[in-house]
Formats: sequence, C-alpha cells, structure tokens
Amino acid sequence: MTMTTLSSLIRTSAFLSLLIGVQGLVGSSPHSSGCKEKSSSISRRDVVSTFGGLSAFALFQPPANSFDNKISDKYDDRPKQRGGKPKDIGVSKRQDIAGEDYIGLQHCKPNGAPNCFCSTENAEDDAEHFLPAWVWPESLGDKKAAFQQLADVVNAYEPGQSGIDGGGFKIITNNPEKGYIYAQFESLKNGYIDDFELAFIDGYGDRSVQVRSSSRLGYLDFGVNAKRLNYLAAKLRAKGWDAKGVDLDTHQNYAIQNQLV
Repeated sequence: MTMTTLSSLIRTSAFLSLLIGVQGLVGSSPHSSGCKEKSSSISRRDVVSTFGGLSAFALFQPPANSFDNKISDKYDDRPKQRGGKPKDIGVSKRQDIAGEDYIGLQHCKPNGAPNCFCSTENAEDDAEHFLPAWVWPESLGDKKAAFQQLADVVNAYEPGQSGIDGGGFKIITNNPEKGYIYAQFESLKNGYIDDFELAFIDGYGDRSVQVRSSSRLGYLDFGVNAKRLNYLAAKLRAKGWDAKGVDLDTHQNYAIQNQLV
C-alpha cells in the first residue's frame, strides 16, 4: 500500500471518529469525572491493543466505489464526484418529445448536454445524441451467445485507453439470458462515473443491441463517451459485428463543444 493510499484512508470520517474516541479514552481523568481511578482508568496496553486492531481494519478497507482495475492510486486522496446512480436506468417505458410511449433505455439529458449517446433516442428528434444499434453477426447465434461475447469484450476493456477511464470499470449487471449489461466507468482524477448499457429490446431488430453511454455529472464530457464507444465498437467489428461508433462528422455539435476539432 502506498503512502498516498494511506493518506487518503486516514482522512476518512470513520478513521477520524476512531482517533477522537481513542483520544477520549487516553485523555480522560478520574479527577474530572469524579470517579475513582480504579474504576475509570484504562491501561495504555488495552488502548493500544484495541486501537491497533481497529486501525488496521480501517486502513486496509478499499475506498468506497473504487474499482480494482484502476490504473493508479495517485489521486486517491482527492475528493471524488461520482454522482448518484440514475433511478430509471435500464429498459423501461419511455415517452418521446411528441408524447408517444415506447420501450427503451433512459433518455439523454433534456438540456442537450453533449455527454451522452443512446440508440433508442429518435434519430430525427435528437440526432446529436443518437447512436445506431450494434448488430451481432448471424453466425454468432442467439441473444445469449451475443451477450456473452459482449461481456467478454467489455471485461477486456483497457482502463486508461485514449487517456480516459483511468479509475477503472466494473460490470454491475450481466444477464445474457435477458440480454442486458450494465457497467460503470470511472475517471481517474475526480472519480466521475459514466453509466454504460447494452440491451436487447423486442421490436428493434432480431440481432440488434441497443447502446447507451452517459455521464452523470456536468455538461461536457471532453470526448470521453465517444472514445469509450469507439473503442468497444472497434473491438466488436473485429469479431464481425456491425457496430458503428461516434462519427464526429455527423455529431459536429458534440465535437465542437467538447473541443475535439
């Protein structure tokens, strides 16, 4: 464990509470409490023994929400801005801008923020956020086989590729029978979390996988979602998939606002 990691963990509230409690034990005086010394004093050996066990437990707990495959612990002492998990993540009944119901993945933010792509968006209503679905090759077989391969590709993702997702990632939900994958990707310095989904939804095509990648916080993403999608799409194309990434020529607003051109 590096000194940076120790420094980060020592700053946690649990550890501070432990220090305060021990300080109270060591510093308490029978004279101030009015009790006899025999009944109120605690031996220094008892304090050291108790503190040693508890502090070891506190120090060796991993930071909350950290991913094992992060590329470095250099920024572990920085406050993380992960944001909350969206409440309506997953496949659900949605409503388009015309008020018509449909089944799909979560909308990209209504403020038009250039930090999200989703294949169940209406291409005519929201071209900037639309991404074509990924289609598995007929030779691969059924939905279960396709999602098993998708899970393999996602699990082989390289944190830090193109300078993004250095905080690592994890597949949270993997259900090849139903055709659904949900993963979280984290930035290295600030701990921003992006939500990533792959889903088979009836009515969108026999071999089509719907895709969504979105930042939780902020307005810009500086190309992070596009780089992630393009990386995964390229890996799938190498396996025979029809998987388009984010084309900056057709997503010019995204490219301009995120300073990619």
